[in-house]
Amino acid sequence: MALTACGGALFGWCYFALLRRWVNAYVARGAAFSLLASALARLVAAAAFFTVAAHRGVPTVLAAFLGFLLARTYALRTARTAL
Repeated sequence: MALTACGGALFGWCYFALLRRWVNAYVARGAAFSLLASALARLVAAAAFFTVAAHRGVPTVLAAFLGFLLARTYALRTARTAL
């Protein structure tokens, strides 16, 4: 369970780091196609990650989601301090 929570946190950290890069590129008026491809890739990766966790059972997907939420909290906190 702890390993799955750590995996969820690692995945969440990567997900939100890519989201931050996507937002910065969007604000800088990046290429629309690459932004769309990046957003879709992020969503597909999240769906695949949580699908694999769900196939391993409810406690596993909950642990992965808890790790993901911890990464989200960290991302929000760092974004607020950057403002």
